[in-house]
Amino acid sequence: MLTLNGFVKGEVTDYKQWTDNEFSITVKADIGPYVAGQFTKLALQDENGEWLRRAYSFVNSPNHALGRKCMEFLIIDVPNGGLSPKLAKVNIGDDIYVGDKPSGFMTLAEIPSNATNLWLLSTGTAIGPFLSILGESETQQRFEKIILVHAVRTKQELVYQALIEKLLQQYNGKLVYLPIVSREQHPGIMSGRIPQLLKDSSLMNAVKISPNKQNSFFYLCGNPAMVHDTRDVLIELGFEKHLRRSPGHFSFENYW
Repeated sequence: MLTLNGFVKGEVTDYKQWTDNEFSITVKADIGPYVAGQFTKLALQDENGEWLRRAYSFVNSPNHALGRKCMEFLIIDVPNGGLSPKLAKVNIGDDIYVGDKPSGFMTLAEIPSNATNLWLLSTGTAIGPFLSILGESETQQRFEKIILVHAVRTKQELVYQALIEKLLQQYNGKLVYLPIVSREQHPGIMSGRIPQLLKDSSLMNAVKISPNKQNSFFYLCGNPAMVHDTRDVLIELGFEKHLRRSPGHFSFENYW
């Protein structure tokens, strides 16, 4: 029997193709406890019997209807990648290994208690952990306004539209969804990059909400260039990086 230290054997229970290279898989495995916004590792063996491992965020809340043992992951099939091309070819019923000890600090518990407006700024597959956080009833109860920003290259990459529509209804006006497409023009959809749209206030004008240091907190999650440049813009605007020993206004997670 195949075993891998620190991993639990699971089973692929669902697969959804979003674009030519973007897909979601659902896996059932009895791993350790996790909270919304965290990640774990997936693993498969290659042709030589070597283990390929990579971290992926949970798209689901651990408290969702299927239970915490059913976990969904949003994945890009990276050309010449190690693990992702193999994940792209899995079938329902296949074995897959899941890290037993999830981790990550982009969670509700890390957000300062004074924050009533939560800005979730993502690119590409990094919307996944934000959907996990939005799946928590605590998120809906705790914040007055939540702004979910998802920046992608093409409209087809605006994934999970049905889920987002459901969340918008559940949040009853508390949640604002702002899609951004950079390489196409579409009526009613903003174009550009998050850092520039933040710097020239286009982002704030689009959602009709102005962040301030008294009640606003930003989570940045996505490609390192977006995270780096958005961090710089937030600092220019007077916001400070959040540290446990020194509460601030933004925190981030690079997505590769």
